[in-house]
Amino acid sequence: IRKIGEAHRQYGTTGFFPTLISDDEAKMQRAIAAVSDAMAQGVPGVLGIHLEGPFLNPEKRGVHDRAHIRPLEERALDLLCSLSRGKTIVTLAPEMTRPDRIETLVRRGVIVCAGHSLANYEQTKQALDAGLCGFTHLFNAMPQLLSRDPGMIAAALEDARAWCGIIVDGHHVHPAMLRLALRAKTDGRLCLVTDAMPSVGQVDKNFRLGDEEIIVENGRCVTRDGVLAGSDLDMMSAVRNSVEMLGLSLETALAMASRHPAACVGLADQIGALKPGLRADFVSLSEDLKVERVWSGGEPMHP
Repeated sequence: IRKIGEAHRQYGTTGFFPTLISDDEAKMQRAIAAVSDAMAQGVPGVLGIHLEGPFLNPEKRGVHDRAHIRPLEERALDLLCSLSRGKTIVTLAPEMTRPDRIETLVRRGVIVCAGHSLANYEQTKQALDAGLCGFTHLFNAMPQLLSRDPGMIAAALEDARAWCGIIVDGHHVHPAMLRLALRAKTDGRLCLVTDAMPSVGQVDKNFRLGDEEIIVENGRCVTRDGVLAGSDLDMMSAVRNSVEMLGLSLETALAMASRHPAACVGLADQIGALKPGLRADFVSLSEDLKVERVWSGGEPMHP
């Protein structure tokens, strides 16, 4: 976890959620324990854990192992709420559980997001009513917009309660769709997410994900069958892409990488902005938007 933080710090990331994709209960327990230990040891930047799965729709699993995907049952709730410090984000498919289980997780402090789902518009709105916070990676691994079947995307874009993560790498979503989302989410509830894989910051980009070999070419991570497998995106590149591909102002792009995510996870009173009383996490950028220096808690760090 410390190495993950160091790899991403060179690209301006000062706070992150180590992410475990769909796995068995024992692996989930170990991941939660590892994050708890990292936070207890003061590893810089760790805000909590993101459990992406295993409560996903198998038809929208992407590179998640089908063998681990299962519905969210009552007995799993305690495990999802077991992180002793920091925040827990859970990505699930609303149709793979019941609204009252989402309500229980939210009541116990878990941030619940939707992803890898075939939920229709009505199911998505029910989940939002139950406390669903938002959508892990809007447009990806979900039904697309149709005139008579608006689906999850329409619910995400029209509901003022919903936060939406977007992957601005030029591979996951066409820039025109992202510009459409920006026009629809006039409430500003859009966050840049990297969906980053272990290739970020590495010279040898290819890696293995379970039994799958992942090939990285020109910033695109795919299986041998051509299925997208996360991204090779770092946060500073996401900011630059937002300015260059989407035509955003630098101020707006930076807010989507800092203030908005902090508010999404309920940490706006601690991080995400430069003002008295908040943690002094900030970066110095060059004219061409490359990271020059990074500070964490007011302390200079080696980027």
